[in-house]
Amino acid sequence: MTQRVFTRRAASALALSLAATLPLAAHAQQDYPNKPIRLVVSFAAGGLTDVIARAMQPKLSEALGQPIVIENRPGAGGTLAEALVARAPADGYTLLMTADSVPANPHLIPNLSYDAMKDLIPVAVLTRIPLVMLVNPSLPVNNVKELVAYAQANKGKVSYASPGIGTSNHLYFEVFKDLAKADIAHVAYKGGGPAMADVLAGHVPVTLISSTLAAPQVAAGKVRAIAVTSETRSKQMPNVPTFVEQGFADFKPQQWNGLFVPAGTPAPIVAKLTAEFSKVLKSPEVVARLTELGAEPVMSTQQEFSSLLRRDYDVLGKLIRERGIKAQ
Repeated sequence: MTQRVFTRRAASALALSLAATLPLAAHAQQDYPNKPIRLVVSFAAGGLTDVIARAMQPKLSEALGQPIVIENRPGAGGTLAEALVARAPADGYTLLMTADSVPANPHLIPNLSYDAMKDLIPVAVLTRIPLVMLVNPSLPVNNVKELVAYAQANKGKVSYASPGIGTSNHLYFEVFKDLAKADIAHVAYKGGGPAMADVLAGHVPVTLISSTLAAPQVAAGKVRAIAVTSETRSKQMPNVPTFVEQGFADFKPQQWNGLFVPAGTPAPIVAKLTAEFSKVLKSPEVVARLTELGAEPVMSTQQEFSSLLRRDYDVLGKLIRERGIKAQ
């Protein structure tokens, strides 16, 4: 009898505790945010993802009514930042802004301490940045078909530069090679800057690189742009045809920057972040700055972002396994 009374009392105490906790949790969500928000950026200060985050920072702080503290956590292809956010409290006060390495990383780096596809909630694609295929002016080609023909006629003599093994630039060029059946060797660098420098110098004649890095060099006449990966021509380089125009209808990859939160973050908080980020990406000041950077504001839905991640996870995973590609 005593045991049953104790059990009933314990059950009642637990019920009262839960009843008290639920309103507090609901209030915390309604009151969100009520303290500074940490925005973890997966790449170094001055890189494109960081610059995009800082372009949005003042308007985000204004929209959410709290300071937005940017914390750069570069390294290991973005996995250091991903792991940090995956382990953070799911309360909306730790966010992740990262790039398109997320779906490739699990295939490139074995034994990660987290599962990005389960431990992070994809909120939205924030921006897209088209890639541009550039050639050094010494290479006698003016379009993609001429490049492919030249590579086939000079087997083993044409190479392309990428910012590193496993970067989207590297992986997408390998996809292009499959589509074009082109024999073009890969030369990996430690970043887009060094890769571009050697293309400018003519040491490596070809690269596929973000329009942000490409546009100034094209405008200066230091390299020749032969194709852009966007579905329509770039506003920065309107004279450069797309891959689609040149017969490569299935080659439309673009680099992206996206927003993630830890799994378990309450839906009302995710909805709040979605609404406020969407407003910021429509503000004239932010749109103007992103346009300068060659980035297109997007603000996809969660479903669209999830579908993109799943598709890239499968496609890039298959490519990485077949090529035996491993992270540097």
